[in-house]
Amino acid sequence: MKRLSSIIMTVCLLGISQAMGQGGSEEYGQFRLGGYGEAVATFKDYGTNRFNGSPKGNTKTDRNTISIPRFILAMDYKFNEKWILGAEIEFESGGTGSAVELEATENGEYETEVEKGGEVVIEQFHLTRLIHPAINVRAGHIIVPVGLTNAHHEPIHFFGTVRPEGETSILPSTWHETGLELFGSFGKDYGRFSYQAMVVAGLNANGFNRDQWVAGGKQGFFEEDNFTSPGYAARLDYKGISGLRVGLSGYYCADAGKNADKPQAYSSVGRIPVTILSADAQYHNKYVTARACAVWGNLGESAAVSRVNARLPNASPYSKLGPIAQRAVSYAGEVGVNLGAFFKEKRVPTIYPFVRYEYYNPQEKGESGQTMEKRCQVSLWTAGLNWFALPNLVVKADYTTRQIGTSKVFGTSPLNSENEFAIGIAYVGWFFKK
Repeated sequence: MKRLSSIIMTVCLLGISQAMGQGGSEEYGQFRLGGYGEAVATFKDYGTNRFNGSPKGNTKTDRNTISIPRFILAMDYKFNEKWILGAEIEFESGGTGSAVELEATENGEYETEVEKGGEVVIEQFHLTRLIHPAINVRAGHIIVPVGLTNAHHEPIHFFGTVRPEGETSILPSTWHETGLELFGSFGKDYGRFSYQAMVVAGLNANGFNRDQWVAGGKQGFFEEDNFTSPGYAARLDYKGISGLRVGLSGYYCADAGKNADKPQAYSSVGRIPVTILSADAQYHNKYVTARACAVWGNLGESAAVSRVNARLPNASPYSKLGPIAQRAVSYAGEVGVNLGAFFKEKRVPTIYPFVRYEYYNPQEKGESGQTMEKRCQVSLWTAGLNWFALPNLVVKADYTTRQIGTSKVFGTSPLNSENEFAIGIAYVGWFFKK
């Protein structure tokens, strides 16, 4: 019985602490407080608009940016050994004082008030009921674990100064919705496979657009999310080989039009199904870390959705850019080598030189009659260094070059390339345990 309780608690700690990465398996008594954060400075040789009408694409303009992409506070609290509360509050780009309302008393007009930039969101807030290692229940605001980045989005789980660009260009990131989840582990003492299955608030067709495909359809603008057509998500991970994790994930929403702010706008369109499939893998030992991920997505009635979204009012919080593609794809791989592992001296720092390749296109394929925008098609290389000053504190530097309008690994294009050098620092950890 003690062994079973220990297994249950291990499953729980791994499950409720997705947001805390490597620290998720650490034991604690009743309460813990922690978080993670990032700061990035970038030096660019391109302008702010790839779609400015120039035949060469983006202008060759030197400019620099600096930001705090996110600062997260996380906490876990055990009411007892069976009931556990988990929560995360995310501050993006300095916080916000903005709000969007749909004014029913003003003919359904959108009304936006902005006091300062940035965003503050509840990324996670859920109660977990432990039952058995093979099946447990979680309810509340939870991560939708589709793709590699959403399932493992903490800054120590990717080498670059920013999250992989391909996934975050076609999927919400971090993708979190309110709903119900079943999770657990099975096989060889509950350690070989783990799974998650959930029903959550579905995507909103109002937010679909040319540049982000369905990523802008994540709900959260209003006090209540539409749940008329739920989203169904699932993930299965295999961890039966030391150092290897292989994952399959998927998402389906039967009719994203029913989750719109004004669903009657899509009444003439018919059903708008969204299907997303993904496969990812990671291998890690003391010498090398390698990761790969592929995402494929299909949107039904994309041409009709494009026509409806083009007529959204200017005051709405959504982009009206079209056309919206039927098909979107992303695939990426990165590998880093731990130089410190090749030396016997313990004082040698943990430094990972790495290289990453990505291809993504939110306009991979359109319906008949649609013309896809070639400037959305990106093939990019990133190379750099990660210095782990501490196991959960990393200093990063990298150089990225994007080739626009080509799908070739070493392709060329008549459009200007986009190149940048970036430096950043990130951490993840628990500050307090009791």
